[in-house]
Amino acid sequence: MTPHRPSRRSACRLTRAALAACTSLLLIAGCGSDGDNNGRANAAATLLLDFQPNAVHVGVYQAVARDFTGAEGVRLTIQVPGTGTDAVKLLLSRRAQFAILDIHDLAIARAKGRDLVGVMAIVQKPLAAVIAQANVTRPRDLEGRRVGVTGLPSDDAVLESLVRGDGGDPRTVKRTTIGFDAVPAILGGKVSGATAFWNAEGVALKAKRPGLRIFKVDEFGAPPYPELVLTTTSTLIQDQPALVRATVAALQRGYREAIADPETAVAALVDAVPGTDRALTADQLDAVQPTFQSRRGRVGTLDMKALEDWAVWEQRFGIVDKAPEIALMFAPRFAEESARRATENDG
Repeated sequence: MTPHRPSRRSACRLTRAALAACTSLLLIAGCGSDGDNNGRANAAATLLLDFQPNAVHVGVYQAVARDFTGAEGVRLTIQVPGTGTDAVKLLLSRRAQFAILDIHDLAIARAKGRDLVGVMAIVQKPLAAVIAQANVTRPRDLEGRRVGVTGLPSDDAVLESLVRGDGGDPRTVKRTTIGFDAVPAILGGKVSGATAFWNAEGVALKAKRPGLRIFKVDEFGAPPYPELVLTTTSTLIQDQPALVRATVAALQRGYREAIADPETAVAALVDAVPGTDRALTADQLDAVQPTFQSRRGRVGTLDMKALEDWAVWEQRFGIVDKAPEIALMFAPRFAEESARRATENDG
């Protein structure tokens, strides 16, 4: 369901022993300086979206429109993925410094040895769901029926988790690959249900056919994992920690503004992306906005306990063979620092 400038290295020239010590310190403060004398990042960066711009991205566009990025010293370029865009390759080749990735794609990349790290939660809950015809009253009613999937491993996991979580037998569900055509497949009656994002396809489908059912995966056994994660490389974290910190802080400000003033946030996206449907974007934002905040009311933070539960679920339902190593896969300190400062400033 998910469908990019070289960074410059720190000028530190160290012996092997000193470099090892500096690497340890990177976990706290970073080695050398990649910013100006005021602690700002003072750097350019490209951020690749996970999909075509929609309401889940309003905080990114708001951060640029309100120049929260410039205030933090980041000259941020937003890149929209095209057909065949490989976010992992762009990150590893440094043609993009950041990318919004589906958490399952991040897990699969890590399982293949790709050194990517999640630094900020874009949303705090799963967006995955099964959207079903009105006569499907609960997930286990899908037994024996035809359900559309995109062909991604995460689809099978979501479908299986939903049906099993409702006491059904997912082995009896007749799965058919429909790619990313959930909307026409459901409206045309070709399937009894389909895996999709409730915040995007779900909103569009409910507008056309209000009686449709939406079964969210976290309502039937899945942990409250962050579906979309701002991702970078450990190399960039080591070489330019100020850039990572500043980008996270700017985006957190953008998403906080989107919560406080959704109309302006929608305008920021619509103005930046010609042809965007303003009314649909507003409806999507109304649906997804609550997921921008954690249970503690913070934006962008990574809940490590929830991620540990997600790692077990990720392995159990076969997305990866081995549970992801959460401590290596995520660096929560950047978002935590910014959220803490925002709380102190609000107080």
